[in-house]
Amino acid sequence: MRAVAHAEPHQRSWWRVMCLTGVDYFSTLGYQPGIAAIAAGALSPLATLVLVSLTLFGALPVYRRVARESPDGGGSLAMFTDILPRWSGKLFILVLLGFACTDFVITMTLSAADGAAHIIENPFAPAAWQDSRLIITLILLGLLAAVFLKGFGEAIGIAVGLVGVYLSLNAIVGAVGLWHVFTSEHRVIDWTHAMTTEHGSVWMMIAVSLLVFPKLALGLSGFETGVAVMPLIKGEPGDTPEYPRGRIIGARKLLTTAALIMSAFLLVSSFITVVLIPEQEFEPGGQANGRALAYLAHEYLGNGFGTVYDIATIAILWFAGASALAGLLNLVPRYLPRYGMAPEWARAVRPLVLVFAAVAFGITWYFDADVDAQGAAYATGVLVLITSAAIAVTLSAHRKGERRKVIGFGVVSAVFVYTTIANVFERPEGVHLASLFILAIIVVSLASRAHRAFELRAIEVSFDDAAATLIDGAAATDVVRIVTHAIDQRVPAEYDEKEADQRRESHIPDADSILFLEVIVGDASEFSTDLRVTAIEVGRHHVLSVQATAVPNSIAAILFAIRDRTGLEPHVYFEWTEGNPLVNLLKFLFVGEGEVAPVTREIIRRAEPDPARRPHVHVDS
Repeated sequence: MRAVAHAEPHQRSWWRVMCLTGVDYFSTLGYQPGIAAIAAGALSPLATLVLVSLTLFGALPVYRRVARESPDGGGSLAMFTDILPRWSGKLFILVLLGFACTDFVITMTLSAADGAAHIIENPFAPAAWQDSRLIITLILLGLLAAVFLKGFGEAIGIAVGLVGVYLSLNAIVGAVGLWHVFTSEHRVIDWTHAMTTEHGSVWMMIAVSLLVFPKLALGLSGFETGVAVMPLIKGEPGDTPEYPRGRIIGARKLLTTAALIMSAFLLVSSFITVVLIPEQEFEPGGQANGRALAYLAHEYLGNGFGTVYDIATIAILWFAGASALAGLLNLVPRYLPRYGMAPEWARAVRPLVLVFAAVAFGITWYFDADVDAQGAAYATGVLVLITSAAIAVTLSAHRKGERRKVIGFGVVSAVFVYTTIANVFERPEGVHLASLFILAIIVVSLASRAHRAFELRAIEVSFDDAAATLIDGAAATDVVRIVTHAIDQRVPAEYDEKEADQRRESHIPDADSILFLEVIVGDASEFSTDLRVTAIEVGRHHVLSVQATAVPNSIAAILFAIRDRTGLEPHVYFEWTEGNPLVNLLKFLFVGEGEVAPVTREIIRRAEPDPARRPHVHVDS
């Protein structure tokens, strides 16, 4: 195997790349403690402890496995492309893409909305800004789109600075908060009294914490982004494309370190906020709503430090949107254009940026830039992706006969399935929004597939030596005649009959040699593929054979390849296809077969504007 001699220009050490995914993961500290306090009340620290346990003993082992099995950054979606075959796999990927888009787009809108909340709640902000949250959020999203339209370079360097400053400020706020908690003994007593009064026994507290922790699922964000950025991690000199061991080790360090750091901050922040902040301040309109740690920074460290904290929070929340948009720009071109389910311009950055910016503007307007209102949609996207990853690694372990891991990952999958279902039933608006994304993606994808169906769809056409010799030999007679043939049985008598029919119906001179062309449809759900044409002999007949995703497109691509090789416009001969034309069209779109002759001619017409350079199409009666 070929070793990778040099790292790619944009690759960095794992801890630097961790900061890039960390602007998404760590930035949730800006709003997670407030959401936890609203969801769990005085039990927020206990519910957060459940969340942290699931993070370290559930999500982390799952994504360490994902990192090993999908080191190119495809994540759990790429694993399912190997597990699920053909159209079932493609449709499942489209559904997961819908949830991924929900996750990443809501990351953009929710982070921008929380950044706007930090701006207008700052004591130095003009009073006129209090009613301008929606406008400020849209401005932040517009600036984010502008950065990507201009070019998104040196993102890792910016992320390292932002994460370093933000975590340092949070460490100060956390330390000061803990000092105030433990030096004011009555606060802890008030907190424990509130829990016991409301819930009674310790067992009831634990039970309630287990029930409400799905509402805290935002704290699990960042794992899918963590594996998506794997190609940016610098590997080791001995890494190979098949098994980049250094990159995998770096990704595992990234995931583990980020999870440990976030777990510590989540536990501390949930504790100090619920103990030190009056309950009514967490509610909509309260000063701690969506900015609990910022409230403590202003309250206990002064407005000067609080303003610095606000600026750092706004910056990392805004850049979290950049991380999410980068994830979308990596995810969509990886799948949709390859499946023929998006136009080729979807591979370009700028058009996609405009599309996602428009979607983000619409969602922000719909939710009126409300952080709490977007929480359910965000949690739904996060939980479905993590659940799919857990199921994918469980299936992977099963296929490899790893029984203990099947049981372990199966338990984790069951927990995440429960968490996802509980979240959906508690706040169904999240799955409603995700369903809109899924529906839009499926409708647009199928429409695009139908629109692009008449493209050549061949990435490259090549001939083995025997096929090239046959084509060159036919070209030496100044005419290349190709007879298409659907395989029934490869016996000489079948080819004898087909040749006789075509010579009679299409008036092919007996002196002219013919080549049979057979297209064997493999995975018709794939859109484009390389075509490798091989030659076989059946009795006295010469046959060109190729495996492809669609019959007419492949025939057209091979005819053009023969033309370019020989300088002759080949003649191709078909028989009419029996059956309902509409049914045949649907068969072509989804099975790759159907009404071959007219579709092949239409593909040729679209691919070659000059009629004089088109291969000649003949259809017998």
